[in-house]
Amino acid sequence: PPPAPRVAPPVEPSRPVAAPTVMRGEAAPAPDVAIASAREAARTAPTLEALRELMQSFEGCALKHTATRLVFADGNPKARIMLVGEAPGRDEDIEGLPFVGRSGKLLDLMIGAIGLNRTTAYIANVIPWRPPGNRTPTPQETQICLPFIQRQIELVNPDVLVTLGNPSTQTLLSTREGIMRTRGRWFDYDTGQRTIRALPTFHPAYLLRSPSYKRLAWQDLRAVAKVLAGT
Repeated sequence: PPPAPRVAPPVEPSRPVAAPTVMRGEAAPAPDVAIASAREAARTAPTLEALRELMQSFEGCALKHTATRLVFADGNPKARIMLVGEAPGRDEDIEGLPFVGRSGKLLDLMIGAIGLNRTTAYIANVIPWRPPGNRTPTPQETQICLPFIQRQIELVNPDVLVTLGNPSTQTLLSTREGIMRTRGRWFDYDTGQRTIRALPTFHPAYLLRSPSYKRLAWQDLRAVAKVLAGT
């Protein structure tokens, strides 16, 4: 088979190393300042707990001020597989954990079908704060939050990265293709330290609306299981 396309995390224009600090209580800064601040903060986080604390105090994304709480992650940070969705919904905003509503129940069934659960997988979102009314995050909001999920992936350092749905796939794998064309195709996600195999598949929320695509999602999950098994 042809080699998987090699992609790197989206690269922003170079900025000064000393990014402006966004302090608690200040008004949200201009987008370019917020992106630079997020990038610098994420880069300096040595652990997942340190990253969580930095995100808790980060004031550069307006979504933080409309959300109830930060939704950082769930699962095992030493897992060999990491799954990344788009953003928290109402249930996630209440509980502070990703994928706990109807989509989460389906995701648990999906990974359970290949012998995984939340003690053997790690789950997060590109956007860690719920957008008001579950609206789609803006490109600006996504770019501000992007350095955080990139650092989260680096720190978890999984063997397999599964992007759930179109927004997560396009953001992390630097592609403009839709999920119908990317699902089931292996990509290389480059952290700068290591290349991680990445596979897009459907978001559980989409499968709840369009259950006929569960068959294709099952094919994707079996491909993930084969890689994890080393076959």
